[in-house]
Amino acid sequence: GKWHMGVNCKTRHDHCHHPLNHGFDYFYGMPFTLVNECQGTDDPELAKSLQDKYWFYTQMLIFAVFTLVIGKLANLFPVKWKIIICLAICGLLHFISWFSSYGFTKYWNCILMRNHDITEQPMNLQKTTSNLLKEAITFIERNKHRPFLLFVSLLHVHTPLITTEKFQGRSRHGLYGDNVEEMDWMVGKLLDVIDKEDLKNTTFIYFASDHGGFLEAHRGNSQLGGWNGIYKGGKGMGGWEGGIRVPGIVRWPGVLPAGTVIDEPTSLMDIYPTVVQLAGGAVPQDRVMDGHTLLPLLQGTEQHSRHEFLFHYCGVFLHAVRWHHKDSGTIWKAHYATPVFQPEGSGACFRRGICPCFGDGVTHHDPPLLFNLSQDPSEANPLSADTEPLFATVMRRIRRAVEEHHKTLTPVPQQLSPYNNIWKPWLQPCCGTFPFCWCHEDNNKA
Repeated sequence: GKWHMGVNCKTRHDHCHHPLNHGFDYFYGMPFTLVNECQGTDDPELAKSLQDKYWFYTQMLIFAVFTLVIGKLANLFPVKWKIIICLAICGLLHFISWFSSYGFTKYWNCILMRNHDITEQPMNLQKTTSNLLKEAITFIERNKHRPFLLFVSLLHVHTPLITTEKFQGRSRHGLYGDNVEEMDWMVGKLLDVIDKEDLKNTTFIYFASDHGGFLEAHRGNSQLGGWNGIYKGGKGMGGWEGGIRVPGIVRWPGVLPAGTVIDEPTSLMDIYPTVVQLAGGAVPQDRVMDGHTLLPLLQGTEQHSRHEFLFHYCGVFLHAVRWHHKDSGTIWKAHYATPVFQPEGSGACFRRGICPCFGDGVTHHDPPLLFNLSQDPSEANPLSADTEPLFATVMRRIRRAVEEHHKTLTPVPQQLSPYNNIWKPWLQPCCGTFPFCWCHEDNNKA
Protein backbone atom coordinates (compact mmCIF):
# COMPACT_ATOMS: atom_id res chain seq x y z
CA GLY A 1 0.00 0.00 0.00
CA LYS A 2 1.02 3.59 0.69
CA TRP A 3 4.59 3.74 1.98
CA HIS A 4 4.98 7.57 1.93
CA MET A 5 8.66 7.47 2.98
CA GLY A 6 10.18 8.01 -0.44
CA VAL A 7 12.82 5.94 -2.20
CA ASN A 8 16.28 7.40 -2.77
CA CYS A 9 18.85 9.50 -0.88
CA LYS A 10 21.86 10.29 -3.05
CA THR A 11 21.45 8.37 -6.31
CA ARG A 12 18.49 7.17 -8.32
CA HIS A 13 19.09 3.55 -7.40
CA ASP A 14 20.33 3.61 -3.79
CA HIS A 15 16.78 2.90 -2.48
CA CYS A 16 17.82 4.02 1.02
CA HIS A 17 14.23 4.83 2.07
CA HIS A 18 12.72 1.79 0.36
CA PRO A 19 10.78 -0.75 2.49
CA LEU A 20 13.24 -3.49 1.52
CA ASN A 21 15.95 -1.44 3.25
CA HIS A 22 13.87 -1.25 6.42
CA GLY A 23 13.15 -4.84 7.36
CA PHE A 24 10.52 -5.84 4.81
CA ASP A 25 11.08 -8.78 2.44
CA TYR A 26 8.46 -7.83 -0.14
CA PHE A 27 6.84 -4.58 -1.23
CA TYR A 28 4.00 -3.62 -3.52
CA GLY A 29 2.51 -0.13 -3.45
CA MET A 30 3.11 3.62 -3.61
CA PRO A 31 6.53 4.79 -2.41
CA PHE A 32 5.16 8.35 -2.09
CA THR A 33 1.68 9.54 -1.13
CA LEU A 34 -1.71 9.94 -2.74
CA VAL A 35 -2.54 13.49 -3.86
CA ASN A 36 -5.34 15.03 -5.90
CA GLU A 37 -3.03 15.26 -8.90
CA CYS A 38 -3.05 11.43 -9.11
CA GLN A 39 -6.70 11.55 -10.12
CA GLY A 40 -6.54 14.83 -12.00
CA THR A 41 -10.13 15.81 -11.23
CA ASP A 42 -9.70 17.97 -8.10
CA ASP A 43 -7.78 21.16 -7.39
CA PRO A 44 -4.00 20.69 -7.23
CA GLU A 45 -2.98 19.68 -3.73
CA LEU A 46 0.81 19.66 -3.73
CA ALA A 47 1.98 23.13 -2.68
CA LYS A 48 -0.90 24.88 -4.44
CA SER A 49 0.07 28.24 -2.94
CA LEU A 50 3.63 27.79 -4.21
CA GLN A 51 2.38 26.98 -7.70
CA ASP A 52 0.37 30.20 -7.76
CA LYS A 53 3.40 32.17 -6.53
CA TYR A 54 5.78 30.59 -9.06
CA TRP A 55 3.32 31.21 -11.91
CA PHE A 56 3.12 34.88 -10.85
CA TYR A 57 6.93 35.16 -10.94
CA THR A 58 6.96 33.49 -14.37
CA GLN A 59 4.43 36.01 -15.68
CA MET A 60 6.55 38.88 -14.34
CA LEU A 61 9.64 37.50 -16.12
CA ILE A 62 7.69 37.08 -19.39
CA PHE A 63 6.38 40.63 -19.08
CA ALA A 64 9.91 41.94 -18.40
CA VAL A 65 11.36 40.16 -21.47
CA PHE A 66 8.57 41.43 -23.77
CA THR A 67 9.00 44.95 -22.44
CA LEU A 68 12.74 44.88 -23.09
CA VAL A 69 12.30 43.40 -26.60
CA ILE A 70 9.70 46.04 -27.56
CA GLY A 71 11.85 48.78 -26.04
CA LYS A 72 14.90 47.53 -27.96
CA LEU A 73 13.09 47.28 -31.30
CA ALA A 74 11.45 50.70 -30.89
CA ASN A 75 14.71 52.28 -29.68
CA LEU A 76 12.91 53.49 -26.56
CA PHE A 77 15.88 52.66 -24.31
CA PRO A 78 19.31 51.13 -24.87
CA VAL A 79 19.67 47.54 -23.77
CA LYS A 80 21.97 44.79 -25.04
CA TRP A 81 20.51 41.68 -26.66
CA LYS A 82 22.74 39.60 -24.39
CA ILE A 83 20.87 40.87 -21.33
CA ILE A 84 17.49 40.15 -22.93
CA ILE A 85 18.57 36.64 -23.97
CA CYS A 86 20.02 35.90 -20.51
CA LEU A 87 16.80 37.07 -18.85
CA ALA A 88 14.71 34.95 -21.24
CA ILE A 89 16.86 31.87 -20.53
CA CYS A 90 16.59 32.45 -16.76
CA GLY A 91 12.81 32.80 -17.09
CA LEU A 92 12.59 29.60 -19.12
CA LEU A 93 14.70 27.67 -16.59
CA HIS A 94 12.60 29.04 -13.74
CA PHE A 95 9.41 27.92 -15.47
CA ILE A 96 10.77 24.46 -16.31
CA SER A 97 12.07 23.91 -12.76
CA TRP A 98 8.78 24.58 -10.99
CA PHE A 99 6.43 23.27 -13.67
CA SER A 100 8.32 19.99 -13.96
CA SER A 101 8.01 19.64 -10.18
CA TYR A 102 4.29 20.43 -9.92
CA GLY A 103 2.86 20.24 -13.43
CA PHE A 104 3.95 16.62 -13.85
CA THR A 105 3.17 15.50 -10.31
CA LYS A 106 0.96 12.71 -11.64
CA TYR A 107 3.95 11.23 -13.47
CA TRP A 108 6.61 11.87 -10.83
CA ASN A 109 4.63 11.12 -7.65
CA CYS A 110 1.81 8.71 -8.53
CA ILE A 111 3.68 5.47 -9.18
CA LEU A 112 3.38 1.84 -8.13
CA MET A 113 6.36 -0.39 -7.38
CA ARG A 114 6.89 -4.09 -6.79
CA ASN A 115 10.03 -4.48 -4.74
CA HIS A 116 12.58 -2.28 -6.59
CA ASP A 117 10.77 -2.27 -9.94
CA ILE A 118 8.25 0.34 -11.09
CA THR A 119 5.13 -1.40 -12.37
CA GLU A 120 3.00 1.65 -13.23
CA GLN A 121 3.99 5.24 -13.92
CA PRO A 122 1.58 6.95 -13.58
CA MET A 123 -0.63 4.51 -11.72
CA ASN A 124 -4.09 3.58 -12.97
CA LEU A 125 -6.35 4.44 -10.03
CA GLN A 126 -9.23 2.42 -11.47
CA LYS A 127 -7.20 -0.76 -11.02
CA THR A 128 -5.23 0.10 -7.89
CA THR A 129 -7.84 -1.26 -5.45
CA SER A 130 -7.98 -4.67 -7.11
CA ASN A 131 -4.18 -4.73 -7.54
CA LEU A 132 -3.51 -4.06 -3.85
CA LEU A 133 -6.11 -6.62 -2.78
CA LYS A 134 -4.74 -9.27 -5.13
CA GLU A 135 -1.18 -8.70 -3.90
CA ALA A 136 -2.21 -8.96 -0.24
CA ILE A 137 -4.24 -12.13 -0.81
CA THR A 138 -1.48 -13.88 -2.78
CA PHE A 139 1.03 -12.88 -0.06
CA ILE A 140 -1.10 -14.63 2.56
CA GLU A 141 -1.47 -17.71 0.37
CA ARG A 142 2.29 -17.86 -0.29
CA ASN A 143 3.17 -17.62 3.39
CA LYS A 144 0.31 -19.50 5.07
CA HIS A 145 2.57 -22.36 6.21
CA ARG A 146 4.96 -20.11 8.17
CA PRO A 147 4.80 -17.03 10.40
CA PHE A 148 4.35 -13.79 8.44
CA LEU A 149 3.81 -10.07 8.97
CA LEU A 150 1.51 -8.38 6.46
CA PHE A 151 1.29 -4.60 6.66
CA VAL A 152 -1.51 -3.23 4.45
CA SER A 153 -1.59 0.57 4.23
CA LEU A 154 -4.77 1.24 2.24
CA LEU A 155 -5.16 4.18 -0.15
CA HIS A 156 -8.72 4.45 1.23
CA VAL A 157 -9.96 6.78 2.93
CA HIS A 158 -7.29 9.22 1.76
CA THR A 159 -8.19 12.07 -0.56
CA PRO A 160 -8.86 12.13 -3.50
CA LEU A 161 -11.07 9.22 -2.34
CA ILE A 162 -10.56 6.82 -5.22
CA THR A 163 -13.70 4.66 -5.36
CA THR A 164 -14.45 2.04 -7.99
CA GLU A 165 -17.71 2.24 -9.91
CA LYS A 166 -19.16 -0.69 -7.96
CA PHE A 167 -19.17 1.33 -4.72
CA GLN A 168 -20.05 4.79 -6.01
CA GLY A 169 -23.38 5.89 -4.55
CA ARG A 170 -23.43 2.97 -2.10
CA SER A 171 -23.40 5.16 1.02
CA ARG A 172 -25.75 7.85 2.31
CA HIS A 173 -22.68 9.88 3.28
CA GLY A 174 -21.42 10.89 -0.13
CA LEU A 175 -18.11 9.99 -1.72
CA TYR A 176 -16.35 9.67 1.64
CA GLY A 177 -18.97 7.18 2.77
CA ASP A 178 -18.56 5.24 -0.50
CA ASN A 179 -14.83 5.12 0.13
CA VAL A 180 -15.35 3.78 3.66
CA GLU A 181 -17.74 1.13 2.27
CA GLU A 182 -15.12 -0.04 -0.23
CA MET A 183 -12.39 -0.07 2.42
CA ASP A 184 -14.64 -2.17 4.65
CA TRP A 185 -15.21 -4.58 1.76
CA MET A 186 -11.45 -4.87 1.17
CA VAL A 187 -10.78 -5.61 4.84
CA GLY A 188 -13.56 -8.19 4.75
CA LYS A 189 -11.94 -9.90 1.75
CA LEU A 190 -8.62 -10.16 3.62
CA LEU A 191 -10.34 -11.59 6.71
CA ASP A 192 -12.14 -14.11 4.48
CA VAL A 193 -8.79 -15.36 3.18
CA ILE A 194 -7.44 -15.67 6.73
CA ASP A 195 -10.52 -17.72 7.64
CA LYS A 196 -10.43 -19.83 4.45
CA GLU A 197 -6.77 -20.77 5.02
CA ASP A 198 -7.62 -21.80 8.61
CA LEU A 199 -5.39 -19.07 10.07
CA LYS A 200 -8.09 -17.32 12.12
CA ASN A 201 -7.02 -18.58 15.56
CA THR A 202 -3.30 -18.09 14.93
CA THR A 203 -3.36 -14.62 13.37
CA PHE A 204 -3.21 -11.37 15.35
CA ILE A 205 -4.95 -8.60 13.36
CA TYR A 206 -4.77 -4.91 14.25
CA PHE A 207 -6.76 -2.27 12.36
CA ALA A 208 -6.27 1.45 12.95
CA SER A 209 -5.96 4.86 11.31
CA ASP A 210 -2.89 7.08 11.26
CA HIS A 211 -4.74 10.34 12.04
CA GLY A 212 -8.15 11.95 12.32
CA GLY A 213 -10.30 13.32 9.54
CA PHE A 214 -8.94 15.84 7.02
CA LEU A 215 -11.27 18.75 7.82
CA GLU A 216 -9.89 21.09 5.16
CA ALA A 217 -10.63 18.70 2.29
CA HIS A 218 -13.71 20.05 0.49
CA ARG A 219 -15.26 20.02 -2.97
CA GLY A 220 -17.86 22.77 -2.99
CA ASN A 221 -20.03 22.11 0.04
CA SER A 222 -19.04 18.44 0.24
CA GLN A 223 -16.78 17.33 3.09
CA LEU A 224 -14.18 14.92 1.64
CA GLY A 225 -11.94 14.27 4.60
CA GLY A 226 -14.11 12.61 7.21
CA TRP A 227 -15.57 13.77 10.49
CA ASN A 228 -14.12 13.75 14.01
CA GLY A 229 -17.29 13.91 16.06
CA ILE A 230 -16.98 15.76 19.36
CA TYR A 231 -13.18 16.04 19.07
CA LYS A 232 -11.54 19.33 18.12
CA GLY A 233 -9.12 19.58 15.17
CA GLY A 234 -8.06 17.08 12.53
CA LYS A 235 -5.31 15.82 10.25
CA GLY A 236 -1.95 17.56 10.58
CA MET A 237 -2.68 18.80 14.11
CA GLY A 238 -0.29 17.17 16.55
CA GLY A 239 -2.13 18.15 19.72
CA TRP A 240 -5.91 18.37 19.35
CA GLU A 241 -7.82 15.14 19.94
CA GLY A 242 -9.46 15.26 16.50
CA GLY A 243 -6.05 14.94 14.89
CA ILE A 244 -4.63 12.11 16.98
CA ARG A 245 -7.47 10.11 18.61
CA VAL A 246 -8.24 7.16 16.32
CA PRO A 247 -9.95 3.80 16.86
CA GLY A 248 -7.99 0.59 17.22
CA ILE A 249 -9.69 -2.74 16.47
CA VAL A 250 -8.05 -6.07 17.30
CA ARG A 251 -9.02 -9.62 16.32
CA TRP A 252 -7.44 -12.84 17.57
CA PRO A 253 -10.12 -15.52 18.14
CA GLY A 254 -9.34 -18.10 20.76
CA VAL A 255 -6.84 -15.81 22.48
CA LEU A 256 -8.57 -12.45 22.93
CA PRO A 257 -12.22 -12.39 24.13
CA ALA A 258 -14.61 -10.91 21.59
CA GLY A 259 -16.57 -7.76 22.32
CA THR A 260 -14.11 -6.36 24.85
CA VAL A 261 -13.83 -2.56 24.98
CA ILE A 262 -10.61 -1.06 26.39
CA ASP A 263 -10.76 2.64 27.17
CA GLU A 264 -7.07 3.24 27.82
CA PRO A 265 -4.63 5.54 25.97
CA THR A 266 -2.32 3.59 23.68
CA SER A 267 -0.23 4.57 20.67
CA LEU A 268 0.57 3.35 17.18
CA MET A 269 4.15 3.18 18.52
CA ASP A 270 2.91 0.18 20.54
CA ILE A 271 2.57 -1.94 17.40
CA TYR A 272 6.34 -2.44 17.11
CA PRO A 273 6.98 -3.95 20.58
CA THR A 274 3.73 -5.95 20.28
CA VAL A 275 4.83 -7.55 17.00
CA VAL A 276 8.31 -8.20 18.38
CA GLN A 277 6.81 -10.03 21.39
CA LEU A 278 4.48 -12.06 19.16
CA ALA A 279 7.48 -13.10 17.06
CA GLY A 280 9.41 -14.20 20.15
CA GLY A 281 12.02 -11.47 19.85
CA ALA A 282 13.28 -8.71 22.10
CA VAL A 283 13.25 -4.96 21.47
CA PRO A 284 16.63 -3.17 21.44
CA GLN A 285 17.95 -2.37 24.91
CA ASP A 286 20.40 0.36 23.88
CA ARG A 287 17.77 3.11 23.60
CA VAL A 288 14.52 4.31 25.15
CA MET A 289 11.52 2.70 23.46
CA ASP A 290 8.43 4.92 23.32
CA GLY A 291 6.06 2.03 22.65
CA HIS A 292 4.83 -0.74 24.96
CA THR A 293 3.47 -4.17 24.10
CA LEU A 294 -0.33 -4.23 23.96
CA LEU A 295 -0.69 -7.91 24.87
CA PRO A 296 -1.04 -7.55 28.69
CA LEU A 297 -3.76 -4.92 28.19
CA LEU A 298 -5.55 -7.00 25.53
CA GLN A 299 -5.35 -10.24 27.51
CA GLY A 300 -6.56 -8.58 30.69
CA THR A 301 -3.45 -9.27 32.77
CA GLU A 302 -3.04 -5.50 33.11
CA GLN A 303 -5.91 -3.05 33.59
CA HIS A 304 -4.10 0.16 32.73
CA SER A 305 -1.99 1.30 29.78
CA ARG A 306 1.73 1.46 30.47
CA HIS A 307 1.71 4.99 29.04
CA GLU A 308 1.59 7.35 31.99
CA PHE A 309 2.64 10.15 29.61
CA LEU A 310 2.24 10.54 25.85
CA PHE A 311 4.10 13.27 24.00
CA HIS A 312 2.25 14.59 20.97
CA TYR A 313 4.42 16.06 18.23
CA CYS A 314 3.62 18.02 15.10
CA GLY A 315 6.65 17.33 12.92
CA VAL A 316 9.63 17.81 15.26
CA PHE A 317 7.77 20.25 17.52
CA LEU A 318 6.22 19.17 20.82
CA HIS A 319 2.66 20.49 20.77
CA ALA A 320 0.98 18.69 23.65
CA VAL A 321 1.51 16.26 26.53
CA ARG A 322 -1.05 13.79 27.93
CA TRP A 323 -0.84 12.61 31.53
CA HIS A 324 -2.88 9.59 32.57
CA HIS A 325 -2.97 9.93 36.36
CA LYS A 326 -3.18 6.31 37.51
CA ASP A 327 -4.42 6.95 41.06
CA SER A 328 -7.41 9.07 40.09
CA GLY A 329 -7.89 7.83 36.53
CA THR A 330 -7.99 11.44 35.32
CA ILE A 331 -6.47 12.24 31.93
CA TRP A 332 -4.92 15.69 31.69
CA LYS A 333 -3.56 17.30 28.55
CA ALA A 334 -1.39 20.40 28.28
CA HIS A 335 -1.01 22.23 24.94
CA TYR A 336 2.27 24.09 24.43
CA ALA A 337 1.36 25.14 20.89
CA THR A 338 -1.86 25.13 18.87
CA PRO A 339 -2.54 25.96 15.21
CA VAL A 340 -4.17 29.27 14.33
CA PHE A 341 -7.54 28.35 12.86
CA GLN A 342 -8.59 30.16 9.67
CA PRO A 343 -11.16 31.56 9.96
CA GLU A 344 -11.01 31.93 13.73
CA GLY A 345 -13.16 29.43 15.58
CA SER A 346 -13.60 27.20 12.52
CA GLY A 347 -11.64 24.30 14.00
CA ALA A 348 -9.44 24.00 10.90
CA CYS A 349 -7.01 25.92 8.66
CA PHE A 350 -9.18 26.33 5.58
CA ARG A 351 -7.12 29.13 4.02
CA ARG A 352 -3.85 27.20 4.27
CA GLY A 353 -5.26 23.82 3.27
CA ILE A 354 -3.68 22.13 6.31
CA CYS A 355 -2.43 23.48 9.62
CA PRO A 356 1.31 24.15 10.00
CA CYS A 357 3.48 22.90 12.86
CA PHE A 358 5.46 26.10 13.44
CA GLY A 359 5.86 29.73 12.42
CA ASP A 360 3.17 32.37 12.24
CA GLY A 361 0.48 29.73 11.85
CA VAL A 362 0.98 28.51 15.42
CA THR A 363 0.20 30.10 18.81
CA HIS A 364 2.55 29.27 21.70
CA HIS A 365 1.05 29.10 25.19
CA ASP A 366 2.84 30.05 28.41
CA PRO A 367 1.45 28.74 30.66
CA PRO A 368 0.20 25.88 28.49
CA LEU A 369 -3.51 25.34 27.86
CA LEU A 370 -4.64 22.64 30.27
CA PHE A 371 -7.69 20.40 29.78
CA ASN A 372 -9.25 17.60 31.82
CA LEU A 373 -10.05 15.10 29.05
CA SER A 374 -11.99 12.90 31.46
CA GLN A 375 -14.59 15.65 31.85
CA ASP A 376 -13.95 17.73 28.71
CA PRO A 377 -13.01 15.41 25.81
CA SER A 378 -13.88 18.18 23.29
CA GLU A 379 -11.17 20.40 24.80
CA ALA A 380 -13.60 23.31 24.91
CA ASN A 381 -12.82 24.72 28.36
CA PRO A 382 -9.17 25.42 29.19
CA LEU A 383 -8.44 25.35 32.92
CA SER A 384 -6.54 27.88 35.00
CA ALA A 385 -5.33 28.28 38.56
CA ASP A 386 -8.60 30.05 39.30
CA THR A 387 -10.85 27.29 38.00
CA GLU A 388 -8.80 24.16 38.83
CA PRO A 389 -7.28 23.68 42.33
CA LEU A 390 -4.81 21.10 40.99
CA PHE A 391 -3.60 23.35 38.15
CA ALA A 392 -0.16 24.12 39.63
CA THR A 393 0.42 20.52 40.74
CA VAL A 394 -0.54 19.07 37.35
CA MET A 395 1.56 21.57 35.40
CA ARG A 396 4.57 20.93 37.64
CA ARG A 397 4.34 17.16 37.09
CA ILE A 398 3.92 17.53 33.31
CA ARG A 399 6.84 19.96 33.14
CA ARG A 400 9.07 17.44 34.92
CA ALA A 401 7.95 14.68 32.55
CA VAL A 402 8.87 16.84 29.54
CA GLU A 403 12.33 17.49 30.98
CA GLU A 404 12.86 13.75 31.52
CA HIS A 405 11.57 13.03 28.01
CA HIS A 406 13.98 15.53 26.43
CA LYS A 407 16.92 13.74 28.09
CA THR A 408 16.04 10.58 26.15
CA LEU A 409 16.22 12.27 22.75
CA THR A 410 19.28 11.92 20.54
CA PRO A 411 19.83 14.60 17.87
CA VAL A 412 19.52 13.26 14.32
CA PRO A 413 19.69 14.90 10.87
CA GLN A 414 16.56 16.92 10.13
CA GLN A 415 14.62 14.84 7.60
CA LEU A 416 12.01 17.58 7.08
CA SER A 417 14.54 20.30 6.27
CA PRO A 418 13.87 22.53 3.23
CA TYR A 419 16.66 20.79 1.28
CA ASN A 420 15.23 17.34 2.00
CA ASN A 421 11.75 18.50 1.00
CA ILE A 422 12.54 19.99 -2.41
CA TRP A 423 12.15 17.86 -5.52
CA LYS A 424 15.45 16.46 -6.85
CA PRO A 425 15.17 15.26 -10.46
CA TRP A 426 18.32 13.15 -10.19
CA LEU A 427 16.65 11.02 -7.47
CA GLN A 428 13.36 10.59 -9.35
CA PRO A 429 12.31 6.93 -9.80
CA CYS A 430 11.78 6.43 -13.51
CA CYS A 431 10.81 3.34 -15.49
CA GLY A 432 12.09 4.79 -18.76
CA THR A 433 14.74 7.31 -19.77
CA PHE A 434 14.28 10.43 -17.64
CA PRO A 435 12.21 12.55 -18.09
CA PHE A 436 10.17 10.15 -20.28
CA CYS A 437 8.87 8.06 -17.38
CA TRP A 438 5.82 6.21 -18.60
CA CYS A 439 5.13 2.50 -18.22
CA HIS A 440 2.42 0.03 -17.37
CA GLU A 441 2.91 -3.51 -16.09
CA ASP A 442 0.53 -5.09 -18.62
CA ASN A 443 2.42 -3.43 -21.48
CA ASN A 444 5.76 -4.51 -20.06
CA LYS A 445 4.57 -8.11 -19.78
CA ALA A 446 3.27 -7.99 -23.34
